[in-house]
Amino acid sequence: MMVSLGRAVWRALVVASGLTLVLAGMCLAAGADLDGRLGSLLGAQREGAQVTPAAQGGPFPAPEGRGVAISEVTDLSGLEELIEDAAPEGDEQWRCLSEAIYHEARGEALEGQIAVAEVVLNRRDSGRYPSTVCGVVEQGAGQRNACQFSYYCDGRSDTVADKVAWAEVGRVARVMLDGAPRLLTDGAMFYHNKAVSPYWAQDFTRTAQIGTHLFYREDAPIRLASSASD
Repeated sequence: MMVSLGRAVWRALVVASGLTLVLAGMCLAAGADLDGRLGSLLGAQREGAQVTPAAQGGPFPAPEGRGVAISEVTDLSGLEELIEDAAPEGDEQWRCLSEAIYHEARGEALEGQIAVAEVVLNRRDSGRYPSTVCGVVEQGAGQRNACQFSYYCDGRSDTVADKVAWAEVGRVARVMLDGAPRLLTDGAMFYHNKAVSPYWAQDFTRTAQIGTHLFYREDAPIRLASSASD
């Protein structure tokens, strides 16, 4: 009786083991099939989600390579249209200019944002300041009261919290870096908020009042260019 019972139990274990192996095989097959179907469904999306050259850290295409017709822009309305259609992307210099516009003028109308970009680029091209956008924006960092752009050394967080505003200023930065004409500030390399009266303002020529800022230039001849850059 004990022998018969032992054989019965053994048979039951064998059958259970077989069922376990069958079920495991079915799960593996189902998993493989699911992966295959997901790959088929998501293949196009995965291919379409390739990062841009800028995100990869590679060289950003020149304006002509992206179909940008900067030379056709001759007035503010044309510039505004170009900005509206621009892609907010670029390399490190684009990021620096976008950050400057964001922190200095994101609450301004489009003209105010363009004007800040003009000042940064005028400095870059003047031969009197660093020859890159990032160099201009970061000039004086690490020195007490020496920052040329106050946001860079004010001790506040420079985190970009407003993604909509970031995209807007990114389009402005893109077009201005591509060589759009500087139509608003007449060569200005300085500006300040209308709420303050810095001592240096009396030494320069005021060229424009745009939004909440007053813009100035030095009367000495300066070399300015609006050629496209990265």
